[in-house]
Amino acid sequence: MATELQITSASADPDLLDLPWDVALAQWPASVLAALPRGLSRHVVRFVRMSGRVIAIKEISDIVAHGEYELLRKLDRMDVPSVVPLAVITGRVDADGNALEAALITEHLQYSLPYRSLFSHIMGADTATRLIDALAVLLVRLHLVGFYWGDVSLSNTLFRRDAETFAAYLVDAETGALYPKLTIGQRSYDVDLARTNIIGELMDLESGGVLDEGTDLIAIGDSLVERYNELWDALTLEESFSKDERWRVNERIERVHSLGFDVDELAMSTEDGGRRVRIRPKVVEAGYHSRRLAQLTGLEVQEHQARRLLSDLEHYCAFGENPGSSETKLAHQWLTEVFEPTIRAVPVAQRGKLQPAQLFHEVLDHRWFLSEQQSRDVPIIEAARSYGHSVLPTREAEQAILGLTPEQAASMDDEAIARGVVDDDLAEGDLAQLGPDL
Repeated sequence: MATELQITSASADPDLLDLPWDVALAQWPASVLAALPRGLSRHVVRFVRMSGRVIAIKEISDIVAHGEYELLRKLDRMDVPSVVPLAVITGRVDADGNALEAALITEHLQYSLPYRSLFSHIMGADTATRLIDALAVLLVRLHLVGFYWGDVSLSNTLFRRDAETFAAYLVDAETGALYPKLTIGQRSYDVDLARTNIIGELMDLESGGVLDEGTDLIAIGDSLVERYNELWDALTLEESFSKDERWRVNERIERVHSLGFDVDELAMSTEDGGRRVRIRPKVVEAGYHSRRLAQLTGLEVQEHQARRLLSDLEHYCAFGENPGSSETKLAHQWLTEVFEPTIRAVPVAQRGKLQPAQLFHEVLDHRWFLSEQQSRDVPIIEAARSYGHSVLPTREAEQAILGLTPEQAASMDDEAIARGVVDDDLAEGDLAQLGPDL
């Protein structure tokens, strides 16, 4: 290894030194690579096994690598959905002394897929609409914190299942920049560029036979603009009403909550001689339902998954055996008596195909289907066993731990399990302590 090699990292992993940095990334041996689906990129990108996990490595120039690394660190601190940066490697040279590009290293986002994989292998005709909705939400979240993307596209995004929808994560930030507040022009440019790129990407899918030729691609691109504007207005526009309509303050807050956001501060002022009230959310944070679920149960899940789990928890609290108990106590009982046993009822070999929270959501849907089919209230454990034996075996694995199959992943040690796989030997209550992918 060349002595000029330099590693910039908040928490350097010594195993980084064992990777072949004196070889161009495109020529790295298969022995260190993880066979995971990759999206389109203007740069060479590879997934690599290291320290019992998978990392993503991208070759770019030194300046761009350091800039993107710092931006991703800032977004991570702001809790914006994006890949987690690990390190930048510079000073690379090959065996002949020729300079090689720098390498930006990020954590691989488990259970995520690029849009091409979703269209090609998993989803149906409504995939585009759900991905567009997810991208619109991500773009709004980025703009709220002052992040100008500069290259919005499906290719620069990864998607995770989130109940019946998707959650979008920023992958490529090399053209981005953070500002105290974005101008209307900056936001409009990002939205217009997103529309143009999305239409082009969908045209590419259509030409490859992945999308039906009759699909209205322009309408799909336009829907991104409509969804973005609708969401942005709901979260940021000022609203004026008479003093006799004070109920509209709570209505506005509840509207924001229903969109999955939380009002951190609400600016109120009077006008027209005190006869009218003007309100405007000053700071809006995303993740209202996921934060509430985490406070009650310790589970960290996607926003729509959290909403579904909270709904089931509320049903349990309303119809459980201890209606007078505190909300915290009932939440713990639901966790140990409903959520954990449901996950354990699914065969080990099938669990790794989905995140536990997504698995619970789909078991609830399957329970409803069985109850309708059989004209009886099917117990959730019975539904979980049925789903694990009749539905999951036909599903493609979405787990992405070292590129292993669910059967291989199911035999991993406890440390690996804590990154997303649930094992039969876990004691009751331990699931609440699992990592963020639960």
